[in-house]
Amino acid sequence: MAYYRSLGDVPAKRHTQHRDGSGNLYYEELMGEEGFSSDSSLLYHRNLPSAIVDSRVWELPDQSTTPNHPLQPRHLKLHDLFPGESWKDTDVVTGRRLVLGNADVRLSYVVAGAVSPLYRNATGDEVVYVESGDAVVETVFGSLKATEGDYVVIPMATTHRWLPQGDKPLRAYAIEANSHITPPKRYLSRYGQLLEHAPYCERDLHGPSEILTAEGTDVEVFVKHRTSRGVVGTVMVYPEHPFDVVGWDGCLYPYTFSIHDFEPITGRVHQPPPVHQVFEGHNFVVCNFVPRKVDYHPQAIPVPYYHSNVDSDEIMFYCGGDYEARKGSGIGQGSISVHPGGHAHGPQPGAYERSIGVEFFDELAVMVDTFRPLELGEGGLACEDRNYAWTWAGRGPKQ
Repeated sequence: MAYYRSLGDVPAKRHTQHRDGSGNLYYEELMGEEGFSSDSSLLYHRNLPSAIVDSRVWELPDQSTTPNHPLQPRHLKLHDLFPGESWKDTDVVTGRRLVLGNADVRLSYVVAGAVSPLYRNATGDEVVYVESGDAVVETVFGSLKATEGDYVVIPMATTHRWLPQGDKPLRAYAIEANSHITPPKRYLSRYGQLLEHAPYCERDLHGPSEILTAEGTDVEVFVKHRTSRGVVGTVMVYPEHPFDVVGWDGCLYPYTFSIHDFEPITGRVHQPPPVHQVFEGHNFVVCNFVPRKVDYHPQAIPVPYYHSNVDSDEIMFYCGGDYEARKGSGIGQGSISVHPGGHAHGPQPGAYERSIGVEFFDELAVMVDTFRPLELGEGGLACEDRNYAWTWAGRGPKQ
Protein backbone atom coordinates (compact mmCIF):
# COMPACT_ATOMS: atom_id res chain seq x y z
CA MET A 1 0.00 0.00 0.00
CA ALA A 2 1.91 3.04 -1.28
CA TYR A 3 0.33 5.48 1.19
CA TYR A 4 2.94 7.43 3.14
CA ARG A 5 2.65 7.94 6.88
CA SER A 6 4.97 9.39 9.50
CA LEU A 7 4.60 8.96 13.24
CA GLY A 8 6.74 10.01 16.17
CA ASP A 9 10.29 11.36 16.05
CA VAL A 10 12.12 10.91 12.73
CA PRO A 11 15.12 12.84 11.34
CA ALA A 12 14.78 15.28 8.45
CA LYS A 13 17.02 13.13 6.25
CA ARG A 14 16.99 9.35 6.12
CA HIS A 15 20.14 7.31 6.89
CA THR A 16 21.62 10.15 8.93
CA GLN A 17 22.42 10.54 12.63
CA HIS A 18 19.37 10.68 14.87
CA ARG A 19 19.98 11.28 18.57
CA ASP A 20 17.99 11.63 21.76
CA GLY A 21 18.22 14.64 24.10
CA SER A 22 21.33 13.20 25.78
CA GLY A 23 23.14 12.69 22.48
CA ASN A 24 22.63 8.92 22.26
CA LEU A 25 22.13 7.54 18.76
CA TYR A 26 18.89 5.89 17.78
CA TYR A 27 19.24 2.76 15.61
CA GLU A 28 17.64 2.96 12.17
CA GLU A 29 15.94 -0.19 10.82
CA LEU A 30 14.62 -0.51 7.28
CA MET A 31 11.68 -2.89 7.06
CA GLY A 32 11.05 -3.52 3.39
CA GLU A 33 9.57 -5.98 0.92
CA GLU A 34 11.06 -7.73 -2.11
CA GLY A 35 14.69 -7.04 -1.38
CA PHE A 36 14.68 -3.21 -1.29
CA SER A 37 12.50 -3.16 -4.44
CA SER A 38 9.02 -2.52 -2.98
CA ASP A 39 7.24 -0.75 -0.12
CA SER A 40 9.22 -0.07 3.05
CA SER A 41 9.35 1.92 6.27
CA LEU A 42 12.19 3.21 8.43
CA LEU A 43 11.91 2.62 12.19
CA TYR A 44 14.11 4.30 14.81
CA HIS A 45 14.91 2.14 17.88
CA ARG A 46 16.39 2.99 21.25
CA ASN A 47 18.13 -0.41 21.29
CA LEU A 48 19.73 -2.70 18.72
CA PRO A 49 16.83 -4.44 16.94
CA SER A 50 19.05 -7.42 16.06
CA ALA A 51 20.22 -8.29 19.59
CA ILE A 52 18.95 -11.64 20.96
CA VAL A 53 20.05 -13.64 24.01
CA ASP A 54 18.28 -16.96 23.38
CA SER A 55 16.43 -18.97 20.72
CA ARG A 56 14.40 -22.14 21.18
CA VAL A 57 11.80 -24.22 19.34
CA TRP A 58 8.12 -23.18 19.43
CA GLU A 59 6.00 -26.25 18.79
CA LEU A 60 3.21 -24.92 16.59
CA PRO A 61 -0.35 -26.21 16.91
CA ASP A 62 -1.14 -29.09 14.54
CA GLN A 63 -0.40 -27.86 11.00
CA SER A 64 -1.08 -31.17 9.22
CA THR A 65 -3.64 -31.25 6.41
CA THR A 66 -5.80 -33.92 4.77
CA PRO A 67 -6.76 -33.80 1.05
CA ASN A 68 -10.39 -33.23 0.10
CA HIS A 69 -10.66 -36.78 -1.21
CA PRO A 70 -13.09 -38.11 -2.24
CA LEU A 71 -13.96 -34.73 -3.71
CA GLN A 72 -17.06 -33.11 -2.25
CA PRO A 73 -18.41 -29.74 -1.07
CA ARG A 74 -18.15 -29.35 2.68
CA HIS A 75 -19.69 -27.36 5.52
CA LEU A 76 -17.54 -26.51 8.54
CA LYS A 77 -19.14 -25.16 11.74
CA LEU A 78 -16.40 -23.04 13.31
CA HIS A 79 -18.39 -22.11 16.40
CA ASP A 80 -18.16 -25.76 17.49
CA LEU A 81 -14.37 -25.53 17.84
CA PHE A 82 -14.23 -23.66 21.16
CA PRO A 83 -17.00 -25.01 23.43
CA GLY A 84 -18.00 -23.57 26.78
CA GLU A 85 -15.63 -21.06 28.32
CA SER A 86 -12.39 -22.56 26.99
CA TRP A 87 -11.86 -19.29 25.11
CA LYS A 88 -11.09 -17.40 28.34
CA ASP A 89 -7.61 -18.93 28.53
CA THR A 90 -7.03 -18.93 24.75
CA ASP A 91 -5.12 -16.25 22.86
CA VAL A 92 -5.32 -15.17 19.21
CA VAL A 93 -1.82 -16.41 18.33
CA THR A 94 -1.18 -19.76 20.00
CA GLY A 95 -4.87 -20.76 20.12
CA ARG A 96 -5.50 -20.76 16.36
CA ARG A 97 -6.87 -23.98 14.91
CA LEU A 98 -6.03 -24.67 11.29
CA VAL A 99 -9.20 -25.06 9.23
CA LEU A 100 -7.90 -25.17 5.65
CA GLY A 101 -4.52 -24.69 4.04
CA ASN A 102 -2.21 -25.11 1.07
CA ALA A 103 1.26 -23.89 0.11
CA ASP A 104 -0.04 -20.33 -0.49
CA VAL A 105 -2.44 -19.59 2.36
CA ARG A 106 -3.64 -20.99 5.69
CA LEU A 107 -7.10 -20.27 7.16
CA SER A 108 -7.45 -20.58 10.94
CA TYR A 109 -10.07 -19.75 13.54
CA VAL A 110 -9.79 -18.80 17.20
CA VAL A 111 -12.01 -17.62 20.03
CA ALA A 112 -9.89 -15.77 22.56
CA GLY A 113 -10.01 -13.97 25.88
CA ALA A 114 -6.34 -13.96 26.91
CA VAL A 115 -3.51 -11.62 25.92
CA SER A 116 -1.30 -13.18 23.26
CA PRO A 117 2.47 -13.41 23.43
CA LEU A 118 4.49 -11.08 21.26
CA TYR A 119 4.31 -12.57 17.78
CA ARG A 120 5.95 -12.15 14.40
CA ASN A 121 4.87 -13.99 11.25
CA ALA A 122 7.95 -14.22 9.01
CA THR A 123 6.28 -16.44 6.39
CA GLY A 124 4.02 -13.76 4.92
CA ASP A 125 1.39 -11.09 5.57
CA GLU A 126 -1.64 -11.77 7.75
CA VAL A 127 -5.19 -10.49 7.44
CA VAL A 128 -7.22 -11.24 10.57
CA TYR A 129 -10.98 -10.67 10.33
CA VAL A 130 -12.71 -9.87 13.62
CA GLU A 131 -16.03 -11.69 13.57
CA SER A 132 -17.04 -10.32 16.97
CA GLY A 133 -15.52 -8.74 20.05
CA ASP A 134 -12.98 -5.98 20.54
CA ALA A 135 -9.21 -5.89 20.77
CA VAL A 136 -6.18 -3.65 20.89
CA VAL A 137 -3.36 -4.83 18.62
CA GLU A 138 -0.04 -3.49 19.88
CA THR A 139 2.74 -3.34 17.27
CA VAL A 140 6.22 -1.89 16.81
CA PHE A 141 4.49 0.79 14.70
CA GLY A 142 1.98 1.68 17.43
CA SER A 143 -1.45 0.48 18.56
CA LEU A 144 -4.52 -0.37 16.51
CA LYS A 145 -8.07 -0.67 17.79
CA ALA A 146 -10.03 -3.52 16.23
CA THR A 147 -13.72 -4.26 16.53
CA GLU A 148 -16.42 -6.39 14.92
CA GLY A 149 -16.13 -6.31 11.12
CA ASP A 150 -12.54 -5.09 11.01
CA TYR A 151 -9.79 -6.60 8.94
CA VAL A 152 -6.46 -6.21 10.72
CA VAL A 153 -3.76 -6.20 8.02
CA ILE A 154 -0.33 -7.04 9.45
CA PRO A 155 2.74 -6.92 7.20
CA MET A 156 5.18 -9.81 7.25
CA ALA A 157 7.63 -9.79 10.20
CA THR A 158 5.76 -7.12 12.19
CA THR A 159 6.16 -7.77 15.93
CA HIS A 160 2.77 -7.45 17.61
CA ARG A 161 0.40 -8.87 20.20
CA TRP A 162 -3.37 -9.12 20.67
CA LEU A 163 -5.14 -7.78 23.76
CA PRO A 164 -8.87 -8.70 23.86
CA GLN A 165 -11.03 -6.01 25.45
CA GLY A 166 -14.09 -6.41 27.64
CA ASP A 167 -15.64 -9.63 28.90
CA LYS A 168 -16.95 -10.96 25.57
CA PRO A 169 -15.01 -13.49 23.49
CA LEU A 170 -12.92 -12.24 20.60
CA ARG A 171 -13.73 -14.33 17.51
CA ALA A 172 -11.06 -14.07 14.81
CA TYR A 173 -10.63 -15.61 11.36
CA ALA A 174 -6.96 -15.56 10.37
CA ILE A 175 -5.82 -15.54 6.74
CA GLU A 176 -2.08 -16.25 6.75
CA ALA A 177 -0.30 -15.87 3.42
CA ASN A 178 3.03 -17.16 2.18
CA SER A 179 3.26 -13.87 0.28
CA HIS A 180 2.28 -10.24 0.63
CA ILE A 181 -1.39 -9.19 0.65
CA THR A 182 -2.41 -6.05 -1.25
CA PRO A 183 -5.45 -4.29 -2.66
CA PRO A 184 -6.41 -5.57 -6.14
CA LYS A 185 -4.01 -4.18 -8.75
CA ARG A 186 -6.89 -3.09 -11.00
CA TYR A 187 -7.96 -0.60 -8.31
CA LEU A 188 -4.54 1.05 -8.04
CA SER A 189 -2.89 3.76 -10.10
CA ARG A 190 0.61 3.09 -11.39
CA TYR A 191 1.86 4.98 -8.32
CA GLY A 192 -0.30 3.01 -5.87
CA GLN A 193 -3.27 5.33 -5.20
CA LEU A 194 -6.69 3.73 -4.95
CA LEU A 195 -8.68 4.82 -8.00
CA GLU A 196 -12.16 6.33 -8.26
CA HIS A 197 -13.82 3.05 -9.25
CA ALA A 198 -12.35 1.18 -6.25
CA PRO A 199 -14.90 0.09 -3.60
CA TYR A 200 -12.83 1.73 -0.84
CA CYS A 201 -10.20 4.45 -0.52
CA GLU A 202 -7.33 5.55 1.71
CA ARG A 203 -9.69 7.31 4.11
CA ASP A 204 -11.02 3.88 5.06
CA LEU A 205 -7.59 2.59 6.11
CA HIS A 206 -6.71 3.25 9.76
CA GLY A 207 -3.07 2.96 10.76
CA PRO A 208 -1.50 3.47 14.19
CA SER A 209 -2.22 6.91 15.63
CA GLU A 210 0.46 7.10 18.34
CA ILE A 211 3.81 5.57 19.17
CA LEU A 212 3.79 2.69 21.66
CA THR A 213 6.71 2.11 24.02
CA ALA A 214 7.24 -0.63 26.56
CA GLU A 215 10.06 -1.71 28.83
CA GLY A 216 11.30 -5.12 29.82
CA THR A 217 14.28 -7.44 29.70
CA ASP A 218 14.64 -10.96 28.29
CA VAL A 219 11.43 -10.51 26.29
CA GLU A 220 10.08 -13.48 24.31
CA VAL A 221 8.81 -13.13 20.75
CA PHE A 222 7.08 -16.10 19.09
CA VAL A 223 8.21 -16.25 15.45
CA LYS A 224 6.58 -18.26 12.68
CA HIS A 225 9.06 -18.77 9.82
CA ARG A 226 9.96 -20.87 6.80
CA THR A 227 12.26 -23.84 6.37
CA SER A 228 12.70 -26.34 3.55
CA ARG A 229 10.27 -28.57 5.47
CA GLY A 230 7.54 -25.96 5.73
CA VAL A 231 6.35 -23.52 8.40
CA VAL A 232 7.92 -23.88 11.86
CA GLY A 233 8.10 -21.86 15.08
CA THR A 234 10.89 -20.33 17.15
CA VAL A 235 10.82 -18.33 20.38
CA MET A 236 13.47 -15.60 20.22
CA VAL A 237 14.46 -13.80 23.41
CA TYR A 238 15.45 -10.11 23.21
CA PRO A 239 17.51 -8.36 25.89
CA GLU A 240 15.24 -5.29 25.66
CA HIS A 241 11.56 -4.92 24.75
CA PRO A 242 10.99 -4.69 20.95
CA PHE A 243 8.50 -1.85 21.51
CA ASP A 244 11.28 0.73 21.71
CA VAL A 245 10.55 2.64 18.47
CA VAL A 246 10.54 6.43 18.87
CA GLY A 247 9.36 7.15 15.34
CA TRP A 248 8.89 5.71 11.87
CA ASP A 249 7.87 6.74 8.37
CA GLY A 250 7.16 5.04 5.08
CA CYS A 251 4.53 3.08 3.16
CA LEU A 252 4.63 -0.23 5.02
CA TYR A 253 2.71 -0.58 8.30
CA PRO A 254 -0.25 -2.41 9.84
CA TYR A 255 -3.75 -1.00 9.46
CA THR A 256 -7.41 -1.83 9.94
CA PHE A 257 -10.17 -1.73 7.36
CA SER A 258 -13.83 -2.28 8.23
CA ILE A 259 -15.92 -4.52 6.03
CA HIS A 260 -18.71 -1.98 6.65
CA ASP A 261 -16.71 0.64 4.72
CA PHE A 262 -16.66 -1.54 1.59
CA GLU A 263 -18.97 -0.04 -1.05
CA PRO A 264 -20.62 -2.85 -3.03
CA ILE A 265 -20.63 -2.79 -6.83
CA THR A 266 -24.00 -3.85 -8.25
CA GLY A 267 -25.64 -4.07 -11.66
CA ARG A 268 -28.83 -4.81 -13.59
CA VAL A 269 -27.93 -8.49 -13.68
CA HIS A 270 -25.91 -10.64 -11.27
CA GLN A 271 -22.32 -9.49 -10.89
CA PRO A 272 -19.48 -12.04 -10.70
CA PRO A 273 -17.33 -12.48 -7.56
CA PRO A 274 -14.42 -10.22 -8.71
CA VAL A 275 -16.59 -7.14 -8.00
CA HIS A 276 -16.52 -8.17 -4.33
CA GLN A 277 -12.72 -8.43 -4.13
CA VAL A 278 -10.97 -6.51 -1.34
CA PHE A 279 -7.43 -8.05 -1.18
CA GLU A 280 -5.18 -10.38 -3.12
CA GLY A 281 -2.13 -12.50 -2.38
CA HIS A 282 -0.08 -14.95 -4.40
CA ASN A 283 -2.51 -17.52 -5.84
CA PHE A 284 -5.53 -16.36 -3.79
CA VAL A 285 -7.99 -13.47 -3.41
CA VAL A 286 -10.18 -12.19 -0.56
CA CYS A 287 -13.71 -10.91 -1.25
CA ASN A 288 -16.48 -9.23 0.79
CA PHE A 289 -20.18 -9.94 0.47
CA VAL A 290 -21.97 -7.09 2.24
CA PRO A 291 -25.57 -5.83 2.57
CA ARG A 292 -26.57 -4.33 -0.77
CA LYS A 293 -29.30 -3.66 -3.30
CA VAL A 294 -29.34 -6.47 -5.81
CA ASP A 295 -29.93 -6.91 -9.53
CA TYR A 296 -32.59 -4.63 -10.97
CA HIS A 297 -33.19 -6.03 -14.46
CA PRO A 298 -36.94 -6.89 -14.63
CA GLN A 299 -36.06 -10.54 -15.33
CA ALA A 300 -33.12 -10.74 -12.93
CA ILE A 301 -32.35 -13.74 -10.71
CA PRO A 302 -30.45 -12.16 -7.82
CA VAL A 303 -28.78 -15.25 -6.32
CA PRO A 304 -25.63 -16.58 -8.04
CA TYR A 305 -25.98 -18.72 -11.12
CA TYR A 306 -24.57 -22.24 -10.87
CA HIS A 307 -20.88 -22.23 -11.67
CA SER A 308 -17.90 -24.54 -11.89
CA ASN A 309 -14.70 -23.46 -10.19
CA VAL A 310 -12.40 -24.57 -12.97
CA ASP A 311 -9.23 -23.07 -11.48
CA SER A 312 -10.02 -22.47 -7.83
CA ASP A 313 -11.52 -23.57 -4.53
CA GLU A 314 -14.15 -21.18 -3.12
CA ILE A 315 -14.23 -20.76 0.67
CA MET A 316 -17.07 -18.67 2.12
CA PHE A 317 -17.05 -17.66 5.80
CA TYR A 318 -20.54 -16.54 6.87
CA CYS A 319 -20.18 -13.87 9.54
CA GLY A 320 -23.50 -12.02 9.61
CA GLY A 321 -26.90 -11.45 8.07
CA ASP A 322 -28.93 -13.98 6.12
CA TYR A 323 -27.29 -15.58 3.09
CA GLU A 324 -30.08 -16.15 0.57
CA ALA A 325 -28.33 -18.75 -1.58
CA ARG A 326 -27.68 -21.15 1.33
CA LYS A 327 -31.09 -21.30 3.03
CA GLY A 328 -32.08 -24.85 3.86
CA SER A 329 -28.51 -26.18 4.06
CA GLY A 330 -27.85 -25.64 7.77
CA ILE A 331 -25.39 -22.83 7.14
CA GLY A 332 -25.47 -19.96 9.63
CA GLN A 333 -23.27 -17.57 11.58
CA GLY A 334 -19.77 -19.01 11.90
CA SER A 335 -20.15 -21.48 9.04
CA ILE A 336 -17.65 -22.08 6.25
CA SER A 337 -18.68 -23.59 2.93
CA VAL A 338 -15.97 -25.33 0.90
CA HIS A 339 -16.79 -25.52 -2.80
CA PRO A 340 -13.82 -27.15 -4.51
CA GLY A 341 -12.53 -26.89 -8.04
CA GLY A 342 -13.86 -29.65 -10.25
CA HIS A 343 -17.41 -29.43 -8.87
CA ALA A 344 -20.31 -27.24 -10.02
CA HIS A 345 -22.05 -25.41 -7.19
CA GLY A 346 -24.68 -22.77 -6.62
CA PRO A 347 -27.83 -21.94 -4.65
CA GLN A 348 -29.62 -24.50 -2.53
CA PRO A 349 -32.84 -26.03 -3.92
CA GLY A 350 -35.60 -23.42 -3.97
CA ALA A 351 -33.29 -20.41 -3.48
CA TYR A 352 -33.06 -19.75 -7.23
CA GLU A 353 -36.83 -19.34 -7.47
CA ARG A 354 -37.30 -17.55 -4.12
CA SER A 355 -34.84 -14.81 -5.02
CA ILE A 356 -36.86 -13.52 -7.98
CA GLY A 357 -38.20 -10.08 -7.10
CA VAL A 358 -35.95 -9.64 -4.06
CA GLU A 359 -34.42 -6.15 -4.01
CA PHE A 360 -31.96 -6.29 -1.09
CA PHE A 361 -29.62 -8.89 0.41
CA ASP A 362 -28.77 -8.54 4.11
CA GLU A 363 -25.70 -10.75 4.19
CA LEU A 364 -22.14 -10.56 5.44
CA ALA A 365 -19.46 -13.02 4.34
CA VAL A 366 -15.71 -13.19 3.73
CA MET A 367 -14.69 -15.30 0.75
CA VAL A 368 -11.24 -16.68 -0.05
CA ASP A 369 -10.69 -18.14 -3.51
CA THR A 370 -7.49 -20.11 -4.04
CA PHE A 371 -5.82 -21.21 -7.26
CA ARG A 372 -4.35 -24.34 -5.74
CA PRO A 373 -6.48 -26.92 -3.92
CA LEU A 374 -6.99 -26.50 -0.20
CA GLU A 375 -6.67 -29.35 2.26
CA LEU A 376 -8.52 -29.76 5.55
CA GLY A 377 -6.69 -28.90 8.77
CA GLU A 378 -7.40 -30.52 12.12
CA GLY A 379 -9.85 -27.74 12.96
CA GLY A 380 -11.77 -28.26 9.73
CA LEU A 381 -12.01 -32.01 10.27
CA ALA A 382 -13.20 -31.48 13.85
CA CYS A 383 -16.22 -29.33 12.97
CA GLU A 384 -17.50 -30.77 9.67
CA ASP A 385 -21.22 -31.22 8.96
CA ARG A 386 -21.03 -34.44 6.98
CA ASN A 387 -24.54 -34.13 5.52
CA TYR A 388 -23.89 -30.91 3.58
CA ALA A 389 -22.68 -32.48 0.32
CA TRP A 390 -26.03 -34.16 -0.25
CA THR A 391 -28.30 -31.14 0.42
CA TRP A 392 -28.79 -30.35 -3.28
CA ALA A 393 -29.95 -33.90 -4.05
CA GLY A 394 -31.93 -34.48 -0.87
CA ARG A 395 -30.28 -37.83 -0.14
CA GLY A 396 -26.84 -39.29 0.45
CA PRO A 397 -25.03 -42.21 -1.15
CA LYS A 398 -26.73 -45.58 -1.35
CA GLN A 399 -25.76 -47.93 1.46
